[in-house]
Amino acid sequence: MATSAVDSFLPEALQFRPGAPLVDIGANLTHESFQRDLADVIARAKAANVATLIVTGTDIEHAEHAVELAKQTPGIYATAGIHPHDASGWNSDVARQLRALHQQPEVVAVGECGLDFNRNFSTPHEQERAFEAQLALAAESGLPLFLHERDAGQRMREMLHSWRDDISQAVIHCFTADRDTLHGYLDLDLHIGLTGWICDERRGHHLRSIVKDIPLERLMVETDCPYLLPRNLPAKLKGRRHEPALLPWIVREIAQWHDVTETELGNATTRTAQRFFRLDAEA
Repeated sequence: MATSAVDSFLPEALQFRPGAPLVDIGANLTHESFQRDLADVIARAKAANVATLIVTGTDIEHAEHAVELAKQTPGIYATAGIHPHDASGWNSDVARQLRALHQQPEVVAVGECGLDFNRNFSTPHEQERAFEAQLALAAESGLPLFLHERDAGQRMREMLHSWRDDISQAVIHCFTADRDTLHGYLDLDLHIGLTGWICDERRGHHLRSIVKDIPLERLMVETDCPYLLPRNLPAKLKGRRHEPALLPWIVREIAQWHDVTETELGNATTRTAQRFFRLDAEA
């Protein structure tokens, strides 16, 4: 079944199984674009040796869906948070529901949460209020944080600094910022998640010169699918939807610029993710 699922969708040139099992720390598998073929998407991920998927919960509905998926499928885990785009809806009932989700064994991180001053779908004040509350929930639960930040690096670092002694670990997911911002996060002892953004020569080229600054024990990899389809793929894909089976191509690009082998990068990022999310190393 897994082979037919791969063959029916991915061109042969994109069927790439690395030697090291990988962890995709940011897969939006609850997105509507996966409704019609989710089982095949998961099968293709396994065939590509993407052994573990962390499904992102960006609001209550998607977090609950992610938890149900994790309950049904070995090797899948969930996060639960309120994305800064939806921060305007923060209230005590949302906090209560998140607290309950964080007690579920399938939930391995608080988030996706953080600050996005690029689009400001919620006001900066609303975003800071919701983020502060979720920092408190992370401190309460002891879970690590799965963080979103766009054009808000300074304020993000200020807020994280004030909570750093109370929270456990945190990863800046889909990092796209500059060297100074990167080092600010590393100075806070944070982890960094890299996506196919680094494969985009139009807007991600700056990451190529700074990726070696990220210690392997602080680096994790992710697709952020269905978004950010890598531009280094050697063949065209039906449609523009990204999926976990393409994570090995992102690992290949990062390894090139980090000046390590793909296997070394794969093994290192998997160990880091297993430690960060407190996963069973055999999962």
